[in-house]
Amino acid sequence: MVEALGVAAMVGVVCSLLSCYLVLKGWSLMGDAVSHAVLPGIVLAYIVGIPLAVGAFFSGLFCAIFTGYVKANSRVKEDAVMGVIFTGMFALGLILVSKTQSDIHLMHILFGSLLGIPHAQILQTLCIGCLVLILLGIFRKDLLLFCFDPQHARSIGLNTGWLNYLLLSLLALTIVVSLQAVGIILVIAMLITPGCVAILLTSRFETMLWIAIASAVISCLMGTYLSFFLDGATGACIVLIQSLQFFIAMFFSPKHGILRKKIPSFSKLNTVS
Repeated sequence: MVEALGVAAMVGVVCSLLSCYLVLKGWSLMGDAVSHAVLPGIVLAYIVGIPLAVGAFFSGLFCAIFTGYVKANSRVKEDAVMGVIFTGMFALGLILVSKTQSDIHLMHILFGSLLGIPHAQILQTLCIGCLVLILLGIFRKDLLLFCFDPQHARSIGLNTGWLNYLLLSLLALTIVVSLQAVGIILVIAMLITPGCVAILLTSRFETMLWIAIASAVISCLMGTYLSFFLDGATGACIVLIQSLQFFIAMFFSPKHGILRKKIPSFSKLNTVS
């Protein structure tokens, strides 16, 4: 239980930081696409005999790069291209799972198994999570400018193409970190909801990062704890708490909340305070 809480906290920190950049960039669907596209890579990695994380990373990265290629060479818009590619890769993964005799439990891949995570995967999660945090810390300002205003970033000499692939690589690595916690299907909520909660509560990016971290860590710890006593899916409990946080922020945010817009007295109270 203690190990599960520690891994959950690490996953929450990594996902929440990246979610702020994804929300700012408008890449919500990209996170969804990459998270589903890692399944065939996991199965192929098992067949070849290499670490599953390696297959998941390259499969997710391939999905993101191939999406950009198809978009550049067709009339189809990016969101439609992502929908076609990630559903195709996810379907391929399901077929490979059904045809491969292995000890890979499909439900654990899809929905996570944080309370039953082995020590080797705990170490893997911590190492990859630390790598993502270090890279985000080093390139924080460049990635922020790239997400907020890519044209300005290009005009001052930043290599936006390289930053684009860096962000995609960090996305793939973060999904690998989160797989054991919440699984492929629910990882999109981990990558998007903390950033959405934070952007409802503040307009400053630095503050947004800290709010997202707090939101994700609290939901990960509470969800893991509750899933143990409720005997429910850990990933689902985590995501439900995050969704609850989002709706609370949506209604009660001092600046952007629905109640502030609908109820004059609520708006005046926040103005006075």
